[in-house]
Amino acid sequence: MILHPDRLLPADPATRAVAKRLFERVEGLPIVSPHGHTDPRWFAENAAFADPAQLFVIPDHYVFRMLHSQGIPLEALGVPRRDGGAVETDPRAIWRLFAHNYHLFRGTPTRMWLDHAFSTLFGLNERLHAGNADAAYDLIDAALKTPAFRPRALFERFNIEAIATTESPLDDLRWHAMLRDSGWKGRVITAYRPDPVIDPEFEGFQANLQRFAGITGEDAFSWSGYLAAHRKRRAYFRSFGATSTDHGHPSARTANLPPHEAEALFGRVVKGTASSGDAELFRAQMLTEMALMSIDDGLVMQIHPGSFRNHDAGIFARFGRDKGADIPSQTDYVRALKPLLDRVGGNLGLTIILFTLDETAYSRELAPLAGHYPCLKLGPAWWFFDAPEGMRRFRELTTETAGFYNTVGFNDDTRAFPSIPARHDVARRVDCAYLAELVMTHRLDEAEAHEVAYDLAYRLAKSAYRL
Repeated sequence: MILHPDRLLPADPATRAVAKRLFERVEGLPIVSPHGHTDPRWFAENAAFADPAQLFVIPDHYVFRMLHSQGIPLEALGVPRRDGGAVETDPRAIWRLFAHNYHLFRGTPTRMWLDHAFSTLFGLNERLHAGNADAAYDLIDAALKTPAFRPRALFERFNIEAIATTESPLDDLRWHAMLRDSGWKGRVITAYRPDPVIDPEFEGFQANLQRFAGITGEDAFSWSGYLAAHRKRRAYFRSFGATSTDHGHPSARTANLPPHEAEALFGRVVKGTASSGDAELFRAQMLTEMALMSIDDGLVMQIHPGSFRNHDAGIFARFGRDKGADIPSQTDYVRALKPLLDRVGGNLGLTIILFTLDETAYSRELAPLAGHYPCLKLGPAWWFFDAPEGMRRFRELTTETAGFYNTVGFNDDTRAFPSIPARHDVARRVDCAYLAELVMTHRLDEAEAHEVAYDLAYRLAKSAYRL
């Protein structure tokens, strides 16, 4: 057995018994996945996943970044190069390399997600290693060829109530249109991620603005036309079910410039004369502009700053973005968010969900901010911290100041579809373990803990994202 039924639950028998009762209440709840990076094309075309390597290794930076850290070239793992250069194309060879190095994932959340998928989806009862690589490959490959393992069937099997993908304003949303026209009832919605046309340092920014203008029919090189183009695209995304925007800026800095200063700053940006300081100020001003638009159109705003994107210049040059080299950095929220909060912090119609890669900000900055401003909520798990220890630390460091109800439950941030139920299983177990300790130390009644467990697993995310 590779999945112990009491995994992640407390070691103390009495506390574990409480946690198990709590977990039994929430284990089978529907999954709400409002912050994902799955491909809408999967659900639109509903084609079979190609093979085990394409499902578990090639698209998942959690997997290949660990292998890369041990000197395994991404080319050997089949990750496509930007220049179309040669990479391994034999999926069985990729899988064997992955299985041979599966021990590298010991103790990591990635190992828990993979084991969960291997066991619950494919019935593997032995941990993956070099000796059983081919047998595991054949079993998974055969399953993927059956209708029960098509994307829509898995969506329903996973009991997903709603899932959000993430698209740029330059995306035509064709797959969402195909989904809408298909008549399938699964709820797959988009989210508005405007970074390519908001960040002057984003690659191809000037060309992106040209496309933005062409798509919207607005003069995206004038300040008023640029803002109008955003409003138009946000409305288009809302027509495909979007309930949120998503902003992955280097910092949490915001600004509240007078209109004439904002217009002058934009003029420098579009002329290509903006300094790095101007670029940061423009991103800061645009967070405030996006918040103002959210007040008008109701889209929930997500801010997840603090990532040094594409830190490995060589990997970025060969393979592009999102290849496991986005590294956390120290992030200020108290001073950075003040201009935005001075403008909209008390607005009851606005929801801003804050994420972080900087755990040191949990109790010092994030919890006090969310514990005061009505518009702020905390997104408890994203990326490096959607791990058991990170989830536990989040609860310990934020609950005393922000409580449970200024957070938004659990958000999985995944590109690998089979890991979604595994991630929610981990989050529910960790939260139930934490709540059980509050019960045993008489800080919560068990009846209250049952209510909180339900809210953390299901209701808070659904409510915060207006799903």
